Amino acid sequence: MKLVSYRGPGDAIRVGAVAQGRLIDLTGFVAGLQIPAERAARLAVRGLEPPAGGMLRLLYAGADALQAAGRVVAAAAGDGTLERCPTLDQMTLLAPIPRPGKIVAVGRNYADHAKETGVDPFEKPRIIAKLASSVAGPGATVRRPVGVEKMDFEAELAVVIGEFASGVSRARALDAVAGYTVLNDLSAREFQFDVAPPQTTFAKSMDGFCPMGPWLVTRDEIPDPQALEVSCHVNGTRMQHGQTADMIFSVARLIEYVSQYMTLEPGDVLATGTPAGVGAFRKPPVWLAPGDRVRVEVTRVGALETLIE
Repeated sequence: MKLVSYRGPGDAIRVGAVAQGRLIDLTGFVAGLQIPAERAARLAVRGLEPPAGGMLRLLYAGADALQAAGRVVAAAAGDGTLERCPTLDQMTLLAPIPRPGKIVAVGRNYADHAKETGVDPFEKPRIIAKLASSVAGPGATVRRPVGVEKMDFEAELAVVIGEFASGVSRARALDAVAGYTVLNDLSAREFQFDVAPPQTTFAKSMDGFCPMGPWLVTRDEIPDPQALEVSCHVNGTRMQHGQTADMIFSVARLIEYVSQYMTLEPGDVLATGTPAGVGAFRKPPVWLAPGDRVRVEVTRVGALETLIE
């Protein structure tokens, strides 16, 4: 199932599913879902209410709710409802999770990328943060900030968490996954490499520097996240291509590692690293400039396009 957040009539933010190029509105269905008491209690301890609607409410409602949404989509495809649904080009897609609780990124998680940076593969994952305010949707125009000349691209598979995951074993780690999406880890390299101390989180968290989308593909459609291809094209030229099988730390290992130290929550995003070919380590370096079009693709997940302004 492909789940989307989108802007509907009157600019209302809605949630839906894509089937056969059409968009099935799930907004009312999601708003009516009950949040399990145990999950609501976890939020209440921190003075928070469950999400009132949207993709986050669907994820907080749990695996049973995702299965029920799948039945709604299947029914729409079988009873003729789908034919009356709008096509994708009639709506504006947003990032599947427009404002995640947190975005946990992983640095140099492909051996070929580690090699091009001149370092040996890490023995443990290198954890980086991207702030949630940096999220942009599919097809977004991202402005290169004034004064930034070394804007770079990183094609990544992103994991969307569907459970409260704390101290999860590697064997059970994928049970915590709701689904997968595509992420471009845009970075201002001068703040990452040219200043002391490095300001990596800042370099990766500027406005629009986390394009995601176009949808969330549920875990049942991708039983093995280590059997995918990741690529990036800039203005039609392929810059990156890699296999998730070549990750130093698999998706399951990353969830196991991160969850030992922080609880992953429904709607959190885990950016799993990028293969070789980023602009910073090309000879000569290749930096993004206004007018550039970046296309990041993960097989079986989708393609994400971004225009640089």
